[in-house]
Order: sequence, then C-alpha cells, then structure tokens
Amino acid sequence: MASENQSVIVTGAASGIGLAMAMGLIAAGHDVTAVDRNAAALKELAARAAGLKGSVTIIAADLALQDSFGLIAGTALIKYGRIDALVNNAGIGQAAVREGQRTPIRFWETTHEQWSRFIAVNAAAPIGMARAVLPHMLAARRGRIVTVTTSLGTMVREGYLLYGSSKAATESAMAVLSADLAGTGVTSNVLVPGGVTNTPLVGEASNRDKMLQPDIMAKPLLWLLSHEAASVNGRRFIAADWDLSLPDAAAAEKAGAPIAWGGIARMPIEPA
Repeated sequence: MASENQSVIVTGAASGIGLAMAMGLIAAGHDVTAVDRNAAALKELAARAAGLKGSVTIIAADLALQDSFGLIAGTALIKYGRIDALVNNAGIGQAAVREGQRTPIRFWETTHEQWSRFIAVNAAAPIGMARAVLPHMLAARRGRIVTVTTSLGTMVREGYLLYGSSKAATESAMAVLSADLAGTGVTSNVLVPGGVTNTPLVGEASNRDKMLQPDIMAKPLLWLLSHEAASVNGRRFIAADWDLSLPDAAAAEKAGAPIAWGGIARMPIEPA
C-alpha cells in the first residue's frame, strides 16, 4: 500500500459510500477535497476528520451545474498544489423519485425532467470532473480516476431506466476513457459495492443491517491509489468480493474483471 500523501477529490463525500471512502483516505494520510451538495454534512465530515493523518477541504457544489467542475479542480490545486486522484462517487438514486427499492419506475412512467437530472448527475458529472482534472494529470504523467457505477444487473433491471441506464452510460464512458489513457500514466477504473448498500441513496428501509455497508469500499480504493496498482487500467472491482484475508494483489484479482462489457464485447467489422 502506498504511504505517500496524495491529493484526492471525492464527490458525494458527505454521506454513505462517499463518506466511508473519504474517511478511509484521510485516515490513511491522504488529503481530500470533499465535494457534496449538503454543506452541513460536509462540516460534520470536516469535524470527524480533525486529528487524522490527512486533511480535508470541503466544497459545497451541485454537480448538475457545469461551472462546478472547474471550481472543484481549481480549489484542489490551490490548496494542495496537485491532483493525484479523482473519485467519482456522487449520484442520484431511485428513491429521489419513488421510495422503495422494490417498487419499479416503469419506463413509461418516467419524465424527461427526471431523465435529464439523472443523466446530469450520474453520467455527465463524472465526465465533466474527468475533463477538469485530466490536463493536470496528463501533464504530470500520473493520476488515478476511480468511478463508482453500479452492478451490471442493475443496469438492465426492470423499472431501472433512470438509475440503471444513467450508470451504464458512466460505465461505458469510463471504459472509453481507460482505452484513451493507455500509456499516459493515468488510469481509469470502476469500483462498485456489489449490491444494495446502506446509504441515503436507497431511501427508507428497515433492513439496513442486512445491506452491504459503505466501509467495504475503503480498502479496494486505497489499493487502487497505491504504487502496486499504478498500471491497473480498464478494470471494474466489486468491493463485496474483496477478500481481506488475501494479499491486496490477490484480493484485486479475485474481485476484478474487465471494465464494462469488455469480457464479451465484439468490435464491429470495418472496411479494410
């Protein structure tokens, strides 16, 4: 595991998976630029981080607004002098439209406004953030982009047009990005919990103790930022499959697969 301090941007950092990842990074000695819409929750994060090895800078921002991307990257550069990693975690879930994970929102029940919001937050924002940090990473010839999408099954699940399809768009974008980044020293990988996770994204629920817990994301994320993972690119990792009893490289091999649909993708026939 890398011991050097890194400057890491984490979006959606004030609760759930984002909070668990941000706290894990700060505890490990990294400096985190924590981004979220919830300013009050960000202040709570900063209070929790006091006294830990790393530091935190908080930014209240709505990632549906394009002006946010440059502001976030610029703030991280001013504060820490560099951007070593970007963790795209911010997202909007089904509960924003209808409570209950098992209550599908049928394709024909969705509205244009809902679709636009989900695309803006779940799909466009990770691309916008990547665009904002890539010039600095490419100039340094090093950097890590880690994006939280969702289980592949969720992307095609009944009633999940809004969440599943917008996350599928993000997965595809990060796969394209990983291919474009080959040989640059910058990498793009995907990290997912592997199932329903105890976060505000799921809305009201009575069985949260039976869900996956957000802190399972911290260990694989720290590995993805380590020296050992410097050449790991175009992979997706399922945190629920990360075996803590194994060395990190072995755990990554067990929990990893090609990003998106790389294992079954067939390239189109093209004219010679």
